[in-house]
Amino acid sequence: MILDWTVLLAAFGGGIFAAAIGTLPSFIFTGLLVMLGVAVAMAGGGQELLSDVAFGSIFGPHIAFAGGVAATAYASKQGLISSGRDIATSLMGLNRPDVLVVGGCFGIVGYLLNVFWQVLGLTNWTDTIALSVVVSAMIARLLFGRSSLISRQFKPDENVNWVPHQQNPGQLLTIGLGVGLVSAFIALSLGIDRGGGVLGFGIAASSLIFAQFGLKVPVTHHIALPAAAAALVADNLLLGSAFGIIGAFAGEGFSRIFHHHGDTHVDPPAGGIAITIVLVRLTEWLMLS
Repeated sequence: MILDWTVLLAAFGGGIFAAAIGTLPSFIFTGLLVMLGVAVAMAGGGQELLSDVAFGSIFGPHIAFAGGVAATAYASKQGLISSGRDIATSLMGLNRPDVLVVGGCFGIVGYLLNVFWQVLGLTNWTDTIALSVVVSAMIARLLFGRSSLISRQFKPDENVNWVPHQQNPGQLLTIGLGVGLVSAFIALSLGIDRGGGVLGFGIAASSLIFAQFGLKVPVTHHIALPAAAAALVADNLLLGSAFGIIGAFAGEGFSRIFHHHGDTHVDPPAGGIAITIVLVRLTEWLMLS
């Protein structure tokens, strides 16, 4: 992939806008645009809305969400907000242009990271957007956080956790199975050319609007995306649902190692997606060998 300076500049703008409206709100927009992009693709309008906007330099998670994460961490370090993990807060109200510029700079970081992974050929083995979100957040923690990258307390409690109502094995198994079945079914019904591989992800991301309002909804995009990918690889609903369960546990496991102890946000769903898509690609390789 060749570096595109216009896209890089757009990534700077995307990071600024995401920081201004808030990290989680920007990701909700990603989900809404994915759903709209799938509708456009199904109508024969192409996939540019998906590739260039929803997953591109405006609302691509490696740019918008990652930029918001870094801006939030920076704002916390400056004492402007109480927590670097508060991804629901819109930062425009701080009246600090430097906070927004940090978001823009990390929009560029996310774009460059994704280009780098593509040059290395990692697109054949993992989701490079998710990987970029994770690495960008780790850089932000090293720059702006005080906590270590890796937790010394892997078992969550009332003070150290990610999503308390989703951390128990029974909850993870059930939501992984349910969302995995739904996303895999959508993927098999629509096929990859009409956006079936990402519609479940879009629905899951959009559902976080309820989390923005404080409701205890599940976080499931790291379940939906691997389930759809596995279902399309094997043309099998049950295998897709199995990878939905794997994604649920991978996200929680990632949280316990890298996120729940921290004072900045290192995204467990992005980590879960990056890990689980590796397993999907290995499954595909084994099926073809």
